[in-house]
Amino acid sequence: MKIRRALGIAGLVATTMAQGSAANLIAGYRDLGAGPFSQDEGRAAWVQEHRPSGQSDTRSCASCHGTDVTQPGRHVKTGKSIEPMALSVNPQRLTDPQKAEKWFRRNCRWTLGRECTAQEKGDFIQFIISQ
Repeated sequence: MKIRRALGIAGLVATTMAQGSAANLIAGYRDLGAGPFSQDEGRAAWVQEHRPSGQSDTRSCASCHGTDVTQPGRHVKTGKSIEPMALSVNPQRLTDPQKAEKWFRRNCRWTLGRECTAQEKGDFIQFIISQ
């Protein structure tokens, strides 16, 4: 019983730390003039399909990450497994701001054909925090 309780507390601390890191990212986007942020807008953007210029196929965040961000995803081109995005099950997400920005840049370019705006990033983070 003590071990289970300790693991529960450790999980809560890790999730709280991840949410703090996510809050720092959101604060940075707010400093850029974005906001207010919406988990509903983030959810809608998650499944919205795009056809980047010069591409024949449509893409969305859900194409690789799945519609349920609490579950693992799989990259559509490489087949590589992707850890869940939701902080509730993967508190390591968004703990490194440089890494988060790197993946935003890469995934937004691949999915949208451009970089995401600060507003889009903030909405997305609100969405995954809520899950």
